[in-house]
Amino acid sequence: MKTSLSFCNRDEAVAKMNLWGKQGKSFFFLIGFDEKRCIVERPEDIPSDELLYRFPEVTNAGNTGTAKPLDFLWETQPESFESYRRSFDVVSRNLHAGNSFLTNLTCATPVKTDLTLRQIFDYAEARYKLWMKDKFVVFSPEIFVRIIDGMICSYPMKGTIDATLPDAENRLLEDMKESAEHATITDLIRNDLSQISDGVTVTRYRYIDKLQTHKGPLLQMSSEIRGRLPEDYATRLGDLFFRMLPAGSITGAPKKKTVDIIREAETYERGFYTGVAGFFDGKNLDSAVLIRFIEQLPDGTMVFKSGGGITFQSDVRAEYNEMKQKIYVPIY
Repeated sequence: MKTSLSFCNRDEAVAKMNLWGKQGKSFFFLIGFDEKRCIVERPEDIPSDELLYRFPEVTNAGNTGTAKPLDFLWETQPESFESYRRSFDVVSRNLHAGNSFLTNLTCATPVKTDLTLRQIFDYAEARYKLWMKDKFVVFSPEIFVRIIDGMICSYPMKGTIDATLPDAENRLLEDMKESAEHATITDLIRNDLSQISDGVTVTRYRYIDKLQTHKGPLLQMSSEIRGRLPEDYATRLGDLFFRMLPAGSITGAPKKKTVDIIREAETYERGFYTGVAGFFDGKNLDSAVLIRFIEQLPDGTMVFKSGGGITFQSDVRAEYNEMKQKIYVPIY
């Protein structure tokens, strides 16, 4: 096992994924939002005192053996509505100019907690969890893509509502703004998969998952999209995977121009937030979008990075409230 993490650039990451995919060797990967900083390593070469992952089928983390800290400090300091509106207005202006149909706008919110990053990793309930020592922790519910026996599947997640609201599921499904946003992302992901696979179809459309948080349950809307990869896909695994980046659900459409809008509108660097991480077991691949993300700054303080999709139908106050609603930890 290596004594410290080693990062690589995009080209090096692609080369490693192609080589180990061709050889049928397992590897873990982590790719930042801008794709400039990556980790692609064999599992035995990942120092577990620096990076831990827990995915549905694989982990390098053992059990903690201690009780969950259910009573913990959690105070947030969201940016002011006026500050958020300035970023929103940049996005809105571009939407009305026809430069984008949907833009994912995110913020970094200072949080005060007596939980450590490692405790959050150990005790948060989530489909995908990732911890990097003194850097960040992720507890993501969102699958990016899965590859099983040559079939590639994606599950874009767009649309959130407080599950305790009366008739919450129907309210979410009937919300015109949320429905339009979800349709746009589903079409974008369908197009992304069509660039690398055949027979792409939407096999489930707008199904609802319930997520538990320390502040109560949320409902989130997802769809399932499938395609068939070429027989030699494993030999080009890195090239094919990077063609789908960045993830459409956390950028928008059209993707390239929308990324430019995001960089203009947002007031901080995303870093690994909204990047992707995953594991290839030598045959099949599973990966996650890195949302629900807490970063530790050099001075030891923490920020929670969250956001949502903006369309020309968006109400600035509702989007501001959704951004704040997502600042939670799923420890319950």
